[in-house]
Amino acid sequence: MLTQAEAEQLIQMAKHFVNAPDSVSIPPGADDTYELSGSNEREKFLLDVWRGTLRLTKFKFQDRARTVVVLVRLDVDGAPHTNPDGQRLSGTHLHIFREGFDDRWAYPVDSTLFTLLSDPGKTFHEFCALCKIESPPPVQGVIT
Repeated sequence: MLTQAEAEQLIQMAKHFVNAPDSVSIPPGADDTYELSGSNEREKFLLDVWRGTLRLTKFKFQDRARTVVVLVRLDVDGAPHTNPDGQRLSGTHLHIFREGFDDRWAYPVDSTLFTLLSDPGKTFHEFCALCKIESPPPVQGVIT
């Protein structure tokens, strides 16, 4: 288990792709995981990229630490989410690690952080910026 302070430190840590691909592809049915390394080279992270096959507006980006700890996850046009306190959110929401709840707590998406959720490529780069992932590769193969 992580404390809130540890999780926030991991979220704010600069990260980079271990074997940076020339590009990231987000076509329908995408389900890829990319290895990331923290600025201190001791911490390892995983970046998950997922996109639906039938509903092309549905996709997910997720930043994980220590293999299984979800630090940040953006769900776009997915199922509605209900927080532990009963608050219900639309199918587009942002999960951020919260001590005692892990990734079970979600928040409305801030339109200043994610400016065009209908564009998976732009949203990918904005997600990388939020998670402090440096020099993300260009996005190819996005069918909207």
